[in-house]
Amino acid sequence: MSVDTKGIILAAGKGTRLMPATLPASKPLLPLYDKPMIYYPLETLVRLGIRDILFIVQEDDLPIFQKTFGSGQEAGLNFSYKIQKIQRGISDAYFIAEDFLDGASSVLALSDNVFLGKNFFNYAEEALSKMKQKGSSIFGLTVPDPEKYGVIEIDQNDNIIGIEEKPLQPKSNLITPGMYFFDSSACEHAKTLKPSARGELEITDLIGIYLSQNKLALQRLDENIIWHDTGNADALLTAAQKVKKYEIENKVKVGSYEIASYEKGLISRAALLKIAEKFIQSDYGQYIKNIYLKDKN
Repeated sequence: MSVDTKGIILAAGKGTRLMPATLPASKPLLPLYDKPMIYYPLETLVRLGIRDILFIVQEDDLPIFQKTFGSGQEAGLNFSYKIQKIQRGISDAYFIAEDFLDGASSVLALSDNVFLGKNFFNYAEEALSKMKQKGSSIFGLTVPDPEKYGVIEIDQNDNIIGIEEKPLQPKSNLITPGMYFFDSSACEHAKTLKPSARGELEITDLIGIYLSQNKLALQRLDENIIWHDTGNADALLTAAQKVKKYEIENKVKVGSYEIASYEKGLISRAALLKIAEKFIQSDYGQYIKNIYLKDKN
């Protein structure tokens, strides 16, 4: 269990591409099928054995996040909250999280990125292991439209030789989606960054520092991994449909961080049953009580 690694979920986006849907509710709390979209990256962190998790949110959203997740104790976790007052890019998370991390390594997840696939959690564990060995690691995923993302350039031996944010002429179709693995140096490295032409502290620039020090590992995701950046209404709907289809075909409930916590031994069966009872009027609660826990008898 990764007691020496902490989790960060960056959930401070304004959701302007989803307006007016995000006027009454924070984007990360919008439903993606039957649960808030932020549940999906949260589950991944828990399945990595990470108990200490920081939510970085907008100031106006802080009360609703605290009401939704509380201290995390109910699920055997330790939740903290910090505010991002000005959106300065993904790497800004390491300015905000410095006190929380207190010298720990970290996994940084974007709240609106959803991964599906039987092997995904295995890949995440491998990425975490590579970070501990090398210093940092990133996922590599092949997409048809790399110019929208951080593009990874590799040599013939599959070694990373460059990374570039939203290039006009991508050097490959390999991009790094929204989950990043860094050692304890991330906060200090972030302090050396300068805003890009679009005024942000780019995550690709932080990754580039590790690359320049030969401390960056690549964890490729295979073609069976489904990834969604749920930035607009169509992407949100498509992702929800994919989640529903995946759950039906595989007879699982993805995105349930409470089930993940139970399977990691962080809470008891009785504690998970109590959580199920809280949601018993919904399919989510009924699944945990009447399908998942019955199967575990």
